[in-house]
Amino acid sequence: MVGNVRFEFSHVCTLSQVLDVLSSAGKLDQDIVNRTKQFIQQNRFDVQNSSNASQKKKPQTYKERASTCTNPLVQQLYKIMNLKKSNLALSVDLQNSQQILQTVDKLGPHLCIVKTHVDIIEDFSPQFTTSLRDLAAKHNFLIFEDRKFGDIGKTVKSQYEGGIYKISSWADIVNAHPVPGDGVIKGLKEAATGTNKGCLLVAEMSSAGSLAKSDYTKGAIKMAEDHKDFVIGFICQSRLIDDYNFVHMTPGVKLSEGGDSLGQQYKTPEEAILKRGADVIIVGSGILATDDPVQAAIQYKEAGYKAYEESLKN
Repeated sequence: MVGNVRFEFSHVCTLSQVLDVLSSAGKLDQDIVNRTKQFIQQNRFDVQNSSNASQKKKPQTYKERASTCTNPLVQQLYKIMNLKKSNLALSVDLQNSQQILQTVDKLGPHLCIVKTHVDIIEDFSPQFTTSLRDLAAKHNFLIFEDRKFGDIGKTVKSQYEGGIYKISSWADIVNAHPVPGDGVIKGLKEAATGTNKGCLLVAEMSSAGSLAKSDYTKGAIKMAEDHKDFVIGFICQSRLIDDYNFVHMTPGVKLSEGGDSLGQQYKTPEEAILKRGADVIIVGSGILATDDPVQAAIQYKEAGYKAYEESLKN
């Protein structure tokens, strides 16, 4: 009220809608949009009942998440992370099968996930995947084949279960691009063998100029929610949904920020977990390209777990 004049106000659009408009116009990065929306969601205030004002959701420990999540593969992953005090996934991008197995055997005690690119292995044989599964049992980690399926359902079904790699027989986790629609998930799900298989959707990427943002990311979230019996989370750069049934895995992590000549953009474990909400950090060259990969893996494991412990205080 100003003087004797009373003014009544109503909003034309919500702040979330403003963010979407700015994102569509290329004025805001999608990561900023997602993080701002997450902040808004976690800090809502109930004007009609201020005594019950919404509070920021209390972060859950890995043990708590394992007991409340409904997907058995997600439960298994959180149990591993809790037991090993590790949220570290190794991207073992090597081309020789014996070198991969030797590396995984040395680093396995510090990992919750080993991520492979099986199609770059120059001497691949079925014995390789048998040996890799033996190491997964020995060191208690999950195997994630970074295949990035992106075709129609019938094709990805054949790619997943057939060919020389027979990925469905040994990989616990695979990933897929949402761009073909949910047929890609249906095809993978139909080919999945056993009860503990899951898929990650590539919702965001760590490379400069990536087109995986805005409406594409929103579509990935909707697709995941529609298929949460098989989709266990996202490859992403920021937290997309406040639901521990979906694991957020962030690639492009190094102890120091920067980039490479091919457009990869790196962030620290603290940045990925504390600021962006990652559950699992994916590290490749930050470990493999060092003189002492074991010590490097320990450094990343400790940095990632420390950031997780800090996140529980927020």
